[in-house]
Amino acid sequence: MRTETVRAARIDDADRRGGWDPDVDARLAALESPVRDVLGPALEELSDAERITIVPDAHYPFHPSSGMVTDPAVVGAIVARLEDRTDAEIAVAGATDDRIDFDRTAEYLGYPGLLERFDATLVDLADESRTGGLSGVEDEPVALSIPARLAEDAVVVVPSLRPTADGPVAGAMRTLAALVDCDAGADRAPVAVTRSVEPTLAVLDATVAYGGDPIAADALFAGSAPAVDAVATSLLGRSLEADPVLSATRRTDDPVTVDGAGVDVDRLRGRISDGALPPSDDPHPAVTTAYRLYAAVAGDAVPPQLEGGR
Repeated sequence: MRTETVRAARIDDADRRGGWDPDVDARLAALESPVRDVLGPALEELSDAERITIVPDAHYPFHPSSGMVTDPAVVGAIVARLEDRTDAEIAVAGATDDRIDFDRTAEYLGYPGLLERFDATLVDLADESRTGGLSGVEDEPVALSIPARLAEDAVVVVPSLRPTADGPVAGAMRTLAALVDCDAGADRAPVAVTRSVEPTLAVLDATVAYGGDPIAADALFAGSAPAVDAVATSLLGRSLEADPVLSATRRTDDPVTVDGAGVDVDRLRGRISDGALPPSDDPHPAVTTAYRLYAAVAGDAVPPQLEGGR
């Protein structure tokens, strides 16, 4: 039996009086110490890297206060720490796909303005060269087409704490797999991609968590991608054994310990609802109202899912 340790840190923001703080400078300041704590020993492994690519959860232009995407301030605090302790060329990466334009999503989330503070670049992996590869899952080969940057760089994955639409944790492995073309299904692709890319570190953004409703969880967790995903799964009240991705990447009887003063995992688990994502055809009334206003001004059509259709 092998025990893995996930480092944790609490975010103490004396200036916050509850709710979301829209001031990115204040969020960066509050994150400086906890990011330093959770990166900890991983900086030794990253210190010799020539290039580091950070992969946040930026799958859709949700507001970061929803808990549905990584808070860009968490990424900014990680970039600041890496720039202070390494000489690596640093990039923050996502990928345009058939649902989103990454540049537009990154603009909405505020990444361009944030990264202007640092010597870091924003990269759309859809525009990058790719390399082929094979990875094994349950003794069966899986073909991959991997952005060269992910295959060659030291990779840090920064998922948000949220479930997927069908229940399991979104996590580091699934966040990474969304950027790689793979001929395997949803239960095997994250396993194959994680084994092929071998991310150096996963940092779970639990500043705001989503488990049916967003809550200010005010915590960060860092470790290997499977171990961090196991912690995230537990926090959301999901079964580790029921997730085929976790079952394939780690022995379910191998314990994961959380090391971090001030982070009460049991209390945090009790605060996070075990609900699912809201159905895509049942948006909040404010969303429909806002989109109707936009459509009236822009002359655009209101999508049927915002009018109760499908």
